[in-house]
Amino acid sequence: MAMKLSDKDRSLIEGAPSIEGKDKVLSVNNLVISFRTDNGKVQAVRGVSFDLYRGETLCIVGESGSGKSVTSKAIMGILSPNAIIEGGSIMYNGIDLTKASETEFQRLRGKKIGMIFQDPLSSLNPIVRIGKQITETMLINADMLKRYYDDLIAPELTAYMNAKSELQAAIGEANARASLPMNGYEDRLSDFSSRFADLRASRFEAKKAGTLEEWQAKVDAIKEEKKAFLAENKAYSEQGKAEAKTKIAEAKAHYKEVAPTLRAALKKKKAEAKVETKQYHESLKDTLKAKLAEIQEKRAKLSLSDENKAKVASLKKDLLLTKLRYGARIALVYVFPKLHAQASLAYQEAVKPIEESIHEILKEFRALDEEEALARNEYQSKVRITKKMAKAKALKVMEEVGIPQAERRYRQYPFQFSGGMRQRIVIAIALISEPKILICDEPTTALDVTIQAQILELINRLKKTHDMSVIFITHDLGVVANMADRVAVMYAGKICEYGTDKEIFFDPRHPYTWALLASIPDIDSKEKLEAIPGTPPDMIYPPAGDAFALRNRFALGIDFKYEPPFFEVSPTHYVASWLEYEDAPEVEMPKIVSQRIRHALKEEEEKIQNEKL
Repeated sequence: MAMKLSDKDRSLIEGAPSIEGKDKVLSVNNLVISFRTDNGKVQAVRGVSFDLYRGETLCIVGESGSGKSVTSKAIMGILSPNAIIEGGSIMYNGIDLTKASETEFQRLRGKKIGMIFQDPLSSLNPIVRIGKQITETMLINADMLKRYYDDLIAPELTAYMNAKSELQAAIGEANARASLPMNGYEDRLSDFSSRFADLRASRFEAKKAGTLEEWQAKVDAIKEEKKAFLAENKAYSEQGKAEAKTKIAEAKAHYKEVAPTLRAALKKKKAEAKVETKQYHESLKDTLKAKLAEIQEKRAKLSLSDENKAKVASLKKDLLLTKLRYGARIALVYVFPKLHAQASLAYQEAVKPIEESIHEILKEFRALDEEEALARNEYQSKVRITKKMAKAKALKVMEEVGIPQAERRYRQYPFQFSGGMRQRIVIAIALISEPKILICDEPTTALDVTIQAQILELINRLKKTHDMSVIFITHDLGVVANMADRVAVMYAGKICEYGTDKEIFFDPRHPYTWALLASIPDIDSKEKLEAIPGTPPDMIYPPAGDAFALRNRFALGIDFKYEPPFFEVSPTHYVASWLEYEDAPEVEMPKIVSQRIRHALKEEEEKIQNEKL
């Protein structure tokens, strides 16, 4: 049951960010993912749905094993080989990522959707310099004209590849059904083996008692029973093979029907895109030529007087002599660090005024040189990224994520950095290609609280700077409080509560959300922290009803029988709990949670008052 809130408190919750008018960049609909294991099929994600909007942070929170990371890996297309996407869709820019090929993911991964992993040590190659690791993505995708071409043909290529993926998925699903034995097959065989073992053990006693014929009759009966069961299983398998054959034939017929049209559309689009890419390249070259001609015309109008020419020649001579004089002095005292530092400083002080004088006389020429270099770099950045350009971008991103002395550290190895700095490197790798969506899979778990706060602040700042959408995965609601615009609480492969950050923190409705809130350390709470009893369920055999029921002291009888639907609390707040049913009994949330809500509401009100002042 919700805590009774005043109208003033309710207005604070309703003041949460609206989704109206925002662009939807990602949509996950009824996603179902399982994993084949030796012990059975693990149902990791069971019907997850959520939307991600431009410029917002969606936090997915829950205990380990709730399906958070599996969902994020499905978005990135990096699920393990034993994973099965059994249903649902992940729509990004018109592409269903559940059906996308590896070729399509290579076009999206890093460039459109980036990811920060939990442990930077496992994400970084220990024997490769960090500069190379940061620039690798840029240099792999250095051909910008090919990227332009790929974007032009993307819709037609996606439609064609989706048709192929649907065919392969249908064949795989049919073959999987064909190879499945009857339900309980292994258990029945085990039962037969156990019964045979018991009879074998009793043979001596039967012979001694003169009941060997009865004993043999029991053995024969079990053999006949097993034979009948194996025949039944064989019939089931044959039926499965026949059904699979039919489904495969239907899938192939459908593909054969649609593929020629899709292939023709793709071929046509490739031809058009090739012409359009060539025209685009020509327009870039024409723009560069016009700009260089304009700069050349400006340069032709500039000229130095004889007096200034003489000054420049004299200054260059002085600069050369100064470099020779101080260079010899620096070399002589190289083995004495203090004297070397003093000589280097003196050299800088002697050279600086001469270089400034030369620059002042030639500033108009230098300005034109810089303008020309900028024009050439702009052209090059749209045609092909060079190693020099990639390094310049990497140094800029390294400085942006807070890595000092970027030029020097560019050539260092991961082991030469602290844990916090390694995580900043991983963030730099994710940002180098300027993705539209950034997935953060518990990026601060391995860090101490001070560094954790810095990384969270950095991600928030970068989100605003780059206008990114962020999916932040964590098990800590304390982290969520500093990051989220919207929150999805996950348990046992399902979202059990979904809402804005204020709705989740000020008006939580699901007992699992209460349990997570009650387990967060807080210096203002006088109540004892409450641990969540028990453990998450075995997802090979997920329980009927509400998966949290066995650990929930507020559980109702219906929770153990029927899975709760989503009840709408507000247009942005949904809860899958029978406590929201109109005939459900009233229960009080844990005292520690209600106290924290009151304290948080008071702080929020004071914050708003201070902002008004």
